[in-house]
This record gives sequence, structure tokens and C-alpha cells, in this order.
Amino acid sequence: MDLSTILKPEAVRVVTAASSKKRLLQEFGDLAESAYGLKAPAVVEALIERESLGPTGVGHGVALPHARFQELQSVVGAFILLEKPVDFNAVDRQPIDIAFALFAPEEAGVEHLKALAKVSRHLREASICAKLRANPDAATLFTILTEDDKVQAA
Repeated sequence: MDLSTILKPEAVRVVTAASSKKRLLQEFGDLAESAYGLKAPAVVEALIERESLGPTGVGHGVALPHARFQELQSVVGAFILLEKPVDFNAVDRQPIDIAFALFAPEEAGVEHLKALAKVSRHLREASICAKLRANPDAATLFTILTEDDKVQAA
């Protein structure tokens, strides 16, 4: 599974003014609606519900919020780089500035887990996170996120 198969260029955004975790989740709702046709309020509600089970802030400034939706046919993703980090109740208690949300079909068991593992491995790479933080341009961020796929395919 490649990130380029789950992430559209229009689902990548730099956010300058998310002042809280809830505001970041609302940004994901807007992004999921514009890029994938999901309803923003439903996305926000599903992400908040998932966060109530346990925080998805995985540490080192990275969060991987995710939720399931009946209307989806495949796993899709959205990426946000925050100019100012926000508290996300991460496992290391550090604020986050990199967030990759996954939206999966209700029935996507293994596919959802594979996508989550792929994104998690990708964003555990300090060099990739450093490149993302140094390039606050959506098109460049998309290229950084998906260029590893092209290298492995060659």
C-alpha cells in the first residue's frame, strides 16, 4: 500500500490558526468534505468519538486520528501541517504539529490497519518529519509524503 493511493494532493493543507485539538479536528472535517465528499460535522463527530477511546497523538509531534464511515469504498487520508503546535494529549505529552487522518470504510479491517501501519512507519522517520516541518507548502508536502512510494517502486 502506497500513501499516493490513499492521499490526494487536495487533501493536504497547512493550517496557520488551529488553536486547539477540536479546531484541528474541524479542519480535518472541512478537508475530508472538500476532498472526499464526507460531511464535515460527521467527520468531526467520528474523530472526537475515536479520541475519547484514547488519544491518537503518537509522540514526537505527530498525531494519527482516524475513523470509519459507511459511505467510503476504500481508505483515504488527509494531512495537516500546523504552523503552531497544539496540545493533542499525545503519549509523550508534547504538542503536535503533524497530523495525518485516515478515513476508512466501516468494513475495512485489515486494509485500515495496513494503512495506519504504513502512515505510522512513514511518520516515525525523523528525516521525513524534518522535511515536512521545513516545507510549509501543500504541494511540496504531498510530494514529500508520497516520494518514498516512488523510490520503493523503482
